[in-house]
Amino acid sequence: MNRLTPWIPLICGISVGAGILLGVMISPSGSSDASLNGYDKIKAVLGYVEDHYVDSVNTNELVDLSIQEILQHLDPHSGYYTAEEVVAMNEPMQGNFQGVGVEYNIIRDTVVVMNVIRGGPAQTAGLLTGDRLIAADGSSLVGDSASEKIIKRKLRGTAGSPVNISVVRHGTKSVKIVKVVRGSVPIYSIEAAYMLQPEIGYIRLTRFAETSTEEFLRAADTLRKQGMKKLVFDLRGNGGGLLSAAVEISDEFLPEGQMIVYTKGRVDGEDKIMATGLGSMEKMPLTVLIDENSASASEIVAGAIQDNDRGTIIGRRSFGKGLVQEEKKLADGSGFRLTIARYYTPTGRCIQKSYAKGIHDYEQDEIRRYNSGELLHADSIHFPDSLKFKTSKGKVVYGGGGIMPDIFVPMDTSGNSDYLNDLYYHDIFTLWSLDFNSNEGAAWRTKGYDTFRSTFVVSEKHFFEFNRFAVANQVKSDPAGQRQSDKLIRRYMKAFAARVVFGDQGYFPAWNDEDNVVRAAIKALTGQ
Repeated sequence: MNRLTPWIPLICGISVGAGILLGVMISPSGSSDASLNGYDKIKAVLGYVEDHYVDSVNTNELVDLSIQEILQHLDPHSGYYTAEEVVAMNEPMQGNFQGVGVEYNIIRDTVVVMNVIRGGPAQTAGLLTGDRLIAADGSSLVGDSASEKIIKRKLRGTAGSPVNISVVRHGTKSVKIVKVVRGSVPIYSIEAAYMLQPEIGYIRLTRFAETSTEEFLRAADTLRKQGMKKLVFDLRGNGGGLLSAAVEISDEFLPEGQMIVYTKGRVDGEDKIMATGLGSMEKMPLTVLIDENSASASEIVAGAIQDNDRGTIIGRRSFGKGLVQEEKKLADGSGFRLTIARYYTPTGRCIQKSYAKGIHDYEQDEIRRYNSGELLHADSIHFPDSLKFKTSKGKVVYGGGGIMPDIFVPMDTSGNSDYLNDLYYHDIFTLWSLDFNSNEGAAWRTKGYDTFRSTFVVSEKHFFEFNRFAVANQVKSDPAGQRQSDKLIRRYMKAFAARVVFGDQGYFPAWNDEDNVVRAAIKALTGQ
């Protein structure tokens, strides 16, 4: 045993020996590790790795990973982003980007146009829904080339630059070359704005961006001219965005002097944001729809409306993001977002849910909600007395993670089946809707959307042909699943058909006609 001892550091104790060596060899001026501050340690380790590691390394990548790890350790919403990621994150907030202006799905390794953005270059050039984009300037966009990264690189570019796109129109086999001159493509925040009933308007906002307030006011003005006296404001699935946009839109509903939100940080202290009294909808009866994917800026609006007893919040408990991030750009175009404050609703609720158990646990929250029954049963949610707050009118509201609605509407899972999941997985609704557009779209466009919405019914012939189409496109026949999901399949068929024939604005009216949360909102506004 004693004879082997001198060899232990060389065979089994390399980390010990290396640790001693590290302290001697890379500390500045021969100082010990104890004298190094955090910055010097990082520089010392990275420098030694760059100079002596057994394989070549990309120091910039190591730096990026180090920064990301530091920021992620702070909270789930602080983070570091490459220059490319910064551009991608900010485009939706800016309200436009440079490119051709199509929304697409990648279906079986092929780029299929699902929507031609109104006002964009593609619309001017004549691209149509259903077009298959197979090449750009001679470079393939199919097979392995049908990736998000490659497609964006080929289709996006400087305004004014042309791109020749090889197109196969749905229902044909011939290739057509369409020249599109890239330009500024709008990114709309309003997904739908229409009249639910003669006096009830509906506006669905998908993000809070630089153009959101202007879009919202324009939509509201249009609906008022159509007779809107009450509003259903849909923030379901809205993951947030700019604090300023949330404040501006909240201000449209609240009278002067009422608090919208306040933020509190370690450095900047407390900042209260109050309504100005310049809102155009301060007395309009209001419902706000939220769900488990409504977050951040959406929760600011919902919290301001709820705490000021200004309207009724309907749906399911929101996500629970109450952290305010500040974005900083670095010289190379990369950047980071750092949490600088928490925001609080007027009654003092911090909506941020706990992240004390780490990011992975934080990201599993929605799964826990589903497994606990929270998304299905209101009585499965329990709040301790310490998380109960009262509005000025005495209504009890809850903190501790998200906005709890005034009226709970459970997730409807009655039509779910393995067959329905297979239809989704194989993009059958999308593919079928393209055929529907080829066969019946022109006739329905002539009749107009209102006629389609009020009179189109998925007939037995439609339903039979749809299920036969599904089997022909790799979905296993499942009569029991068809029966289980019959109503939901027909609902999706009509909504997808409406979108492909009339654009995104066509989808939500068709879908919402049978939406339980929208129905609850109408009942809250009318008492019926």
